[in-house]
Amino acid sequence: MRVSSKRPAERVAPPAPSPLGPLIDAHTHLDACGAADAAGVRAICDRAAAVGVEAVVTIADDLAAARFAVAAADWDDRVYAAVALHPTRANALDDAARAEIEALAAHPRVVAIGETGLDLYWPGKLDGCADPAVQREAFAWHIDLAKRTGKPLMIHNRDADTAVLDVLAAEGAPETVIFHCFSSGPDMAHSCVDAGWLLSLSGTVSFKNARDLREAVPLIPRDQLLVETDAPFLTPHPYRGAPNEPYCLPYTVRALAELLGVGAEALAQVTSGNARRVYRLG
Repeated sequence: MRVSSKRPAERVAPPAPSPLGPLIDAHTHLDACGAADAAGVRAICDRAAAVGVEAVVTIADDLAAARFAVAAADWDDRVYAAVALHPTRANALDDAARAEIEALAAHPRVVAIGETGLDLYWPGKLDGCADPAVQREAFAWHIDLAKRTGKPLMIHNRDADTAVLDVLAAEGAPETVIFHCFSSGPDMAHSCVDAGWLLSLSGTVSFKNARDLREAVPLIPRDQLLVETDAPFLTPHPYRGAPNEPYCLPYTVRALAELLGVGAEALAQVTSGNARRVYRLG
């Protein structure tokens, strides 16, 4: 979801929630949460483990983040990695970048190709943002990489529902597709569910003004549901705007459980089981 490696404006971090687990954070950015070395990664994972978050998947959006994600997964066995170039940075996907991402993707602790996809919100607003045609080409390359590696494809989709579906149809979707931080409405949810894709929900599900998303959530079968923080962004209500971290995931899961009218403990079990299955975690 992010477009830069800068942290949100510094504010007081949310208090630790009551433990809830087991949970797996299906999409986070440990480097943007402030982890710069093994000790920093361990500290974040320790805070998460204290509230029931047993594992995290840390995501790359540029080459430096991809290198970090793989290193972090080697530093701590609670960490797994995904590698790709974010769609807004697709203009950096030259031959050298492709070769490096391919090499990193072969690492056994890289469990997904992502985040990739299309972002039609930022072109024209963000200096240096890749234009839609460049994003599409990069998206197609990442789709092919996911197929060649047999690893799930993790999609970033912002204001691009129709375009993302068009590319997946044209290129042929990999066996496993994950829409990270799913924020669309019921129509897109139906399309994804019918295709057998997974939808990963973040703190936005707790935002009362996210009406389309909150209408879509009940349409998602339990076995196609993941949960994530997208930390350090999208901190759930009532701490919206504060720095996010994997330890905040129970807030999102409890908000999701309330929306669905189910028990939070049962939802934690289901989503963690889905994450272990989809990412093939040990």
